[in-house]
Amino acid sequence: QVSVVESGGGLVQAGGSLRLSCEASGRTWNRHVMAWFRQVPGKEREFVAGTIWSGGNTYYAESVKGRFTISKDNAKKTIYLEMNSLKPEDTAVYYCAATAGIDNRITTIKERYRYWGQGTQVTVSS
Repeated sequence: QVSVVESGGGLVQAGGSLRLSCEASGRTWNRHVMAWFRQVPGKEREFVAGTIWSGGNTYYAESVKGRFTISKDNAKKTIYLEMNSLKPEDTAVYYCAATAGIDNRITTIKERYRYWGQGTQVTVSS
């Protein structure tokens, strides 16, 4: 199992940057696919970016490709989401998640993720 706790949300103006952090813990913390999702009221939670602890594989939603960067620090058991050139439409609650199974392939399907953080609010003003 794995537990995740995200932090770093806040209020920024359009064009600004913000970095989110997700600290993982648990006996199998490094055996799950890690991802960032986001959700706004009235909409489905959507995949933003994903990565794995081993190697450098990453995957991004088209809406954030080229602007967001997901990275990791294995020693700190932490996943980061560097968000640049933020837009008002990026406003959402951002969640860190880990897959239910022990796998090494990034998936965008939220049902595959079992472990979720509490969420951190990101608000981008226009």
